Amino acid sequence: MDSAASNPTADISYLRGHEQAAKIVITGAFGVGKTTFIASMSEIRPLRTEEQMTAASLGTDDLEGLPEKTTTTVAMDFGRLSLTDDLVLYLFGAPGQERFQNFLADLTRGALGALVLVDPRRLSDPRRLGESYDVIDRLEELGLAYAIAVNTFPQAPAYSVEQLREAMDLSPETPLVFCDARDRGSSRDALICLVEYLLARYSEPVR
Repeated sequence: MDSAASNPTADISYLRGHEQAAKIVITGAFGVGKTTFIASMSEIRPLRTEEQMTAASLGTDDLEGLPEKTTTTVAMDFGRLSLTDDLVLYLFGAPGQERFQNFLADLTRGALGALVLVDPRRLSDPRRLGESYDVIDRLEELGLAYAIAVNTFPQAPAYSVEQLREAMDLSPETPLVFCDARDRGSSRDALICLVEYLLARYSEPVR
């Protein structure tokens, strides 16, 4: 395992001129809103590696419940957010398809942590709930801290925090928040939740 991936505090900043930057990965299953989330937060035009979905994806990408999805990320999304005059947050969006999961290890290298987007419409279907499990399991294998952001799609079923935690088998310390990936303020609050968790986690004394 790469040392930076197994120990996120080992390399958490990069210098660009006099600018200090930190890296956050936005991940989650296919079609949960990662590209939308980064677009809502980025102060620059986001870099996207989207391609039109074609008949070749039939039987590979599950479009059930995603009737309006016509494109998909095939490498990553990238956005930038200035927190202060000299501190910048870089947002890297990971592709959600299972066939791209090996790429997640490379994308998380040097990251502070990850925000996992979840689509509550999938939680009532055990077949699709496993997609979120796969992403979470992969992050835990990589030793990367994460928080959960439940993307409140229109017409999505309403679940309590307790129901969501039980469905995803989350540990008590894992943060879980609700957000609307289309809304900058809502997305910002989800990022703040993650950053506060990371600050508390990495400021704890090493035992």
